[in-house]
Amino acid sequence: MKYALAVDIGASSGRHIVGWMENGELHNEEVYRFWNGMKEENGHLVWDTEELLKQVKAGIAEAKSRYEGIATVSIDTWGVDYVLLKGDQEVYPVYAYRDGRTESVIDKVHTQISFSELYRRTGCQFQPFNSIYQLYADKLAGRLEGVTDFLMIPEYLMYKLCGVKAKEFTNATTTGMIAANTREFDEEIVHVLGLPKELFPDLRQPGEIIGEYEGIKVMLCATHDTGSAVEGIPMEGQQLYLSSGTWSLLGVKTPKPLTDRQSEQANYSNEGGVGYNRYQKNIMGMWLVNELRRELCPDKSFGDIVKEAEESTFDQTVDADAPVFLSPKSMKEAFDSVIGKPMQEADYFRCAYLSLAQSYAKAIQKLENNTKVKYEKLYIVGGGAKNAFLNRLTEEATGKKVVALPIEATAIGNLKIQLEEKQ
Repeated sequence: MKYALAVDIGASSGRHIVGWMENGELHNEEVYRFWNGMKEENGHLVWDTEELLKQVKAGIAEAKSRYEGIATVSIDTWGVDYVLLKGDQEVYPVYAYRDGRTESVIDKVHTQISFSELYRRTGCQFQPFNSIYQLYADKLAGRLEGVTDFLMIPEYLMYKLCGVKAKEFTNATTTGMIAANTREFDEEIVHVLGLPKELFPDLRQPGEIIGEYEGIKVMLCATHDTGSAVEGIPMEGQQLYLSSGTWSLLGVKTPKPLTDRQSEQANYSNEGGVGYNRYQKNIMGMWLVNELRRELCPDKSFGDIVKEAEESTFDQTVDADAPVFLSPKSMKEAFDSVIGKPMQEADYFRCAYLSLAQSYAKAIQKLENNTKVKYEKLYIVGGGAKNAFLNRLTEEATGKKVVALPIEATAIGNLKIQLEEKQ
């Protein structure tokens, strides 16, 4: 039996899942789980990559103790964040995307190359934390001096396992620097911003083996977790998908990027898939609910939270994508500032769920206008797929048939890429 190991790391937790094919079906078992999260350090939000690597190795050891003959391992994580290296030496800290360090450089980037030009070239939506702005902030801070590599988080972790530095396509498309026509780093953008060109080598594709760790081949999956999640959805035909986690990623597969003015105005992104383009939009997601719970009722189960939200009669909504919700000191106060008054505990959660459903509806309307295609179904995967109340609100708001699949779609997609590779 050939086994593969998917290491799927999100912004709040990580998991190791072993997978294998049996009678033509993919089977899997979670063997290890660990906590993850941003830390505050000297007034900035950072990732503890040393702890991440420690947990990755501990999970691999646990998987090996349970399954003999694990053939391959691959790692996926969130996008945009990276580790700078001077040879084999890390440049610390490793900043997290919710840190505010890019606020002062965005206009400086756009002075040199307008966002409209960036979008025409890359099709990447504007987000203040896109890697392009983070890298320019690093340049202005002198952090790029002597740097030989920048590796996205999963690329870095796999490098630490096998010693090979590889730039993977799907995660690179979250940087805001991949040319829509060539699907490689845009040399003109690199030149205009004065970034070291040696940091932007040719890209490698999911399915490539790059090295070995303790007798296990290290393989590239779609290392951006949404890329793997879309691979893991058992979708009938071309339909809408929603990967519902800390972020909600709503989109559809397209043959090639759409970089027209309508797509720019709708702030839709074009990101890499395994043989296709993902035309999608970032929506704030379960971050709203998770932060409210952490602040208001950390000991209350999500089941109770959902039940009480469903019983609430509160009917006001907020713009779930408003900047005030990105990284507030208090999520409650962020809601209060928009609603204009404090609420009952259950009302905050009902407001969050209603607002998310409305955001999905607006995003789908824009998507259908831009692609000129009407879709019947919305496939939802990730943690949000387990929320029957939110699924019902989404179905009512969008008018689409919601197909909720409470599966580890990201890990399944990661495993699928590994197990389909011919050894």
